[in-house]
Amino acid sequence: MPETSSHVGLEAVFLANRERLLRFLAARGAGDAAEDLLQELWLRIAASRPGPVASPLSYLFRAADMLMIDRYRAETQTRKRERAWTEAAGGAQPGVSDTPSVERHIIGRENARLVAEAIDALGPRPAAVFRRHRVDGIPQRQVAEEIGVSLSTVESDLRRAYRALADLKERLDEG
Repeated sequence: MPETSSHVGLEAVFLANRERLLRFLAARGAGDAAEDLLQELWLRIAASRPGPVASPLSYLFRAADMLMIDRYRAETQTRKRERAWTEAAGGAQPGVSDTPSVERHIIGRENARLVAEAIDALGPRPAAVFRRHRVDGIPQRQVAEEIGVSLSTVESDLRRAYRALADLKERLDEG
């Protein structure tokens, strides 16, 4: 399929104004992520087939701004989820000895087994997503790339895992 002149024109405007777009993202607070956001914008432009764009530079700045907003929202959601996870997991308990008693050790091993079972019950992909992100510390975007799913699928799998763990915690607290 031949490329439309508007598509080629949009890419040309992007390339001609790359540094301006980069400075714009940095000024908006992107920091180290400015290059990543610019790369994401380029990929979206290259993959899309927009119709004629009356003001291509304005279009690119608006698209960059929307990417910045999307990134901010995703990071905010991630922080909320991490905070909720920490609270659901009980967080650190001040004043508790660093050396667990034998009873606490046995209870901890049993709880770890129950957690593993709860995660495994979600299925292979959600279990793998949870372990790669929470246990191995791999960023969600990288987990999505490794497994070959979208970022929203990774987030959905993590929500399911967090819900399963919160339900398990409730059952343990009741018993």
